[in-house]
Amino acid sequence: MNPTSQFLGTTEYDYGYDENTAPCNEGNSFHRFKSIFLPILYCLVFVFCLLGNSLVLSVLLTRKRLTTMTTMPDICLVTFAASDLLFVVPLPFQAHYASDQWVFGNAMCKIMAGIYYTGFYSSIFFITLMSIDRYIAIVHAVYAMRIRTASCGIITSLILWLVAALASVPNIMFNQQLEIEQSVQCVSAYPPGDNTWKVASQFAANILGLLIPLSILICCYAQILKNLQKCKNRNKIKAIKMIFIIVIVFFLFWTPFNIALFLDSLQSLHVINDCKASYQIALALQLTETISFVHCCLNPVIYAFAGVTFKAHLKGLFQSCVRVFSSPVGGVGAGRLFPSAHPALWLL
Repeated sequence: MNPTSQFLGTTEYDYGYDENTAPCNEGNSFHRFKSIFLPILYCLVFVFCLLGNSLVLSVLLTRKRLTTMTTMPDICLVTFAASDLLFVVPLPFQAHYASDQWVFGNAMCKIMAGIYYTGFYSSIFFITLMSIDRYIAIVHAVYAMRIRTASCGIITSLILWLVAALASVPNIMFNQQLEIEQSVQCVSAYPPGDNTWKVASQFAANILGLLIPLSILICCYAQILKNLQKCKNRNKIKAIKMIFIIVIVFFLFWTPFNIALFLDSLQSLHVINDCKASYQIALALQLTETISFVHCCLNPVIYAFAGVTFKAHLKGLFQSCVRVFSSPVGGVGAGRLFPSAHPALWLL
């Protein structure tokens, strides 16, 4: 079984559809890719995502403090960083699994699947929420003052967390530890002869993980671009560039995986019923899903470190750390992370 995609229930490596025919072989190159390259990549993604998002949380919680987070963007960035961290929690387990077999038990198999999928959905949901918040702040600035509050951000975030958790329930139900060909695996075990749950889960990932979020991103940022065209602010060009970066990066990192996931759904429905095509789809799923993991490492750069105000607070945090180590008394100031009078600044 695929060492990553079993969490998504995406593919099986016994490619025969007719039980009377011999299964396809996955090939030595595929096995080497899984056992050597994947553990290294998973560990690198885990380390960089952990460092980047932990730094974001550190800046937010020390320079802003929880008690002074009074706007939706403050809450969004905290929950967004937390969802990215949640998304990569299973990667150390997956790194070991890719190099050997599943040794963590059936309960951990289900728990890791739930954590992975909740992080998968919530991370994309919060990207979408931040885009909507930017749209409201820039296009409907007057209305934004009433709705972009911390309480609204908390309620919205809780709802998105709940939806993400509910979307992960089928994966928790079907994921289990099984012994396959003398190897212990953590796999999605669907009812025999019925691909309904598998296909439904994959279509849900396509719809909730790409189609709806990407559509919202395009609509929001198209309106923001129109609004910025009328603005004479000298930072307008930087804001426009950042908009294109956000949409393009999201599209490039998540579209290939969703295409491969859709093709695997067609394979489960027997629309695609060819041994060679099955192997290619399995390889595409593994490669594209691995590439999509890198997106959580880029999120802190795109959504936090690129912002001029955030960089100022980051600099302040480092200066505070230097003062702590260089003098017996060190203080950390608190200020507004995103001045509501200039909502376009956190696009920069």
